[in-house]
Amino acid sequence: MSLKDKVALVTGAASGIGRECAITMARQGAALVIADLNKEAAEVVVKEIVQAGGRAISVVMDVTNEAAVTAGVQAAVDKFGSIDVLVSNAGIQIVHPIEDFPYEDWKKIIAIHLDGSFLTTKAAIKHMYDSGRGGAIIYMGSVHSHEASKLKSAYVAAKHALLGLARVVAKEGGPRRVRANVVCPGFVRTPLVEKQIPEQAKAFNISEADVIKNIMLKDTVDGEFTTTADVANTVAFLAGFETNALTGQSITVSHGWSMH
Repeated sequence: MSLKDKVALVTGAASGIGRECAITMARQGAALVIADLNKEAAEVVVKEIVQAGGRAISVVMDVTNEAAVTAGVQAAVDKFGSIDVLVSNAGIQIVHPIEDFPYEDWKKIIAIHLDGSFLTTKAAIKHMYDSGRGGAIIYMGSVHSHEASKLKSAYVAAKHALLGLARVVAKEGGPRRVRANVVCPGFVRTPLVEKQIPEQAKAFNISEADVIKNIMLKDTVDGEFTTTADVANTVAFLAGFETNALTGQSITVSHGWSMH
């Protein structure tokens, strides 16, 4: 279950969970492709990995643009020779009541979370097949892949859809040693979640402390946020798990908030 000499591409890897996933896999010996819209921030992550003795490059990637995705994946293969691990992590959050949800915002969330996962899978899986070694595809789901919350219709719909995508990829890829799984974090205190705290406080007319205690962490076993390290260690485990014994699964990392 070693990641030594594997090549891993992580989308949305310049910050938050994606950054932690990239650094964790680099520590375990993988060569990293830091794919992000923010070239400067991606280069900071590359520098951190290289200074620690690892190998990494950055690629600018809009995961909703098929040409950009294909070019980014090809750049990774040209540099490192293969793609062994894809972590489809790029995501955003926009909250509105369903009756006020702008269609443009709905399409934006679906495009980044779902279309992005499809396009990166389509581009990367061909190289996994061609190598004869297979690979691991890991989608960044959410507890909202299984549960619903008010104001998050587009996000919940997209995260539910990732389960279906992963299961199809697992069935299609299994004979050629490609595994697909979904990691489903609870609330992780990333910039994405920090932004939601005042938004939800305003929407529900409650304090930010009440949002954290009574909405975000209400159903955890210990009132604790999930950490980026919790998620990254789970991703690295799946990336290094080399048999079809663990494929088509969702693994929830949520301090017991959701038990699936």
